[in-house]
Amino acid sequence: MSIDLEKQILELKERISKLEAGTKDQLSMVVFSGDLDKILAALIIATGAAAYDMKVKLFFTFWATAALRDPEKTVQGKNFMAKMFGMMLPKGSGKVKLSKMNMCGIGTSMIKGIMKKNKVPSLQEMFRTAGELGIEINICEMSMNLMGFKKEEMIDYPNKTICGVATFLSDAQESKIQLFI
Repeated sequence: MSIDLEKQILELKERISKLEAGTKDQLSMVVFSGDLDKILAALIIATGAAAYDMKVKLFFTFWATAALRDPEKTVQGKNFMAKMFGMMLPKGSGKVKLSKMNMCGIGTSMIKGIMKKNKVPSLQEMFRTAGELGIEINICEMSMNLMGFKKEEMIDYPNKTICGVATFLSDAQESKIQLFI
């Protein structure tokens, strides 16, 4: 083997070692969709990863932020546009709908009934479990501002942070797995 080739192999091995050292046993996921089935999938993957002792960080942005609104909380001081978004978007995980076959709410009711019959946890129960497993939820501050949501109206969750995209990018950069749902 030539000296040049050996040198290149050593440099590649060193670069691989640095890359491997920079990753954690961590899952970083963007949760973009506000649809029931997609948020369920995100939480199933997240809780599965946490059960395998992976650190899990979920970044809720745009339409998914509506699922994190607490239906029991009311907030004062919103402008007209914020009030309109508040009325048009679901208020909490119990109000999100299926992405397909919603059929004016019939499909959503059917899937919730099938889930209950098969002892599949509801979305609310999955959020509770995620909190117990230490899964972090980061809520996109820009999305909240665009939708007119305030931090006071979001769910109480043990590992919740309101942050920007830079936080997600930093988390994703050091994660073994990155997903977008």
